[in-house]
Amino acid sequence: MAGSELLCVNLAVVDFLCCICFYPLSILSSFRHAWLGENTTCVYYGLGCFIFGLCSMFTITAISVIRYLKTCYSLVYAVWLESANIRIVCCAIWLVAAVWSSFPLFGWGEYVPEPYGLSCTIAWRHYHTSAKDAFYVISSFAFFTLVPILLIMVSQCQILYKVSRFSYLLSARGIRNNLQYTEKRLSMMFFCISLGFVIAWAPYAVVSFLFIFHKENIYMAPEGFVFPALFAKSSHIYNPFIYFYFNKTFQQELRCLLLSVWPRLGGNRVGIHIATAHQAPYPIHIQLQERGCIPKKNFGLSQDRTHSESKLKGKAMHKSSRVHDRPVHTCWGSTSKGTPSVLENKPTNCSLPVSI
Repeated sequence: MAGSELLCVNLAVVDFLCCICFYPLSILSSFRHAWLGENTTCVYYGLGCFIFGLCSMFTITAISVIRYLKTCYSLVYAVWLESANIRIVCCAIWLVAAVWSSFPLFGWGEYVPEPYGLSCTIAWRHYHTSAKDAFYVISSFAFFTLVPILLIMVSQCQILYKVSRFSYLLSARGIRNNLQYTEKRLSMMFFCISLGFVIAWAPYAVVSFLFIFHKENIYMAPEGFVFPALFAKSSHIYNPFIYFYFNKTFQQELRCLLLSVWPRLGGNRVGIHIATAHQAPYPIHIQLQERGCIPKKNFGLSQDRTHSESKLKGKAMHKSSRVHDRPVHTCWGSTSKGTPSVLENKPTNCSLPVSI
């Protein structure tokens, strides 16, 4: 697993656990119109959400910085940022987040209900009560909010500039490179994840920062805190949708997962590619295959069988049946009621492709 993928897994774990372990408590409190439980549940909710919030921010910051080093300083990336070092980065993220979030348990700050009373967070207004609380609040904003956001914004802008400049140079020379397209798509995916995180948490950070310098909350009604808090919680929701849109492998794996759960979603896949001029008189290659997951071994055997059958029809037809190294334009057809008879002797989970 590549380093960026390992960090994406870490981000997915953070999003999933935060939604499962903490948000139901806030939802139940909303139905009750008051915080559910005493100070213990408030500390549990505030501590957990603060840990996972810091982990999300640190993980996205690490992804942005690593992508920046990989794009702009590839030699440094190859030497220092190996899989073992990425695992150390993930462990360090969790350790720093847990240690810093546990300070309120020892008198540096406090976890209290938010003004609207349906969730708990750091006691921002305690900035005026003691020097320790003021130091903790200001340090949380400076080193664990502003600095990560600046690193994310600077690194992502540098990545987009580098990739755009590289694409422009290739296009000016008439060079088409698949790696160029893949790198641009990957950069856009991480840029959208980073930008979405910053946008989601910006209103909450601004409101909390203003709350520090007001001893009373008369400048804003308690209901005004609800929308920034809900908007910040949405940061755990949109990441899968961004990842689904930009990552083709993720789409294929999700499609296979859905087909394994609901087999009736399967249909027939028709693949067509137009041959080049030297492959006449067989200019079109059509491949029929039942929609589903195809193991590599079975797929290879089926291709060999296809090639052996095509030899009977001549050398040109043999060339047209090779589809591994050519683009295949696919579309999804109807269900498999009208599947050819040759597909009846297929394995239990997957079917062999038939070439015509």
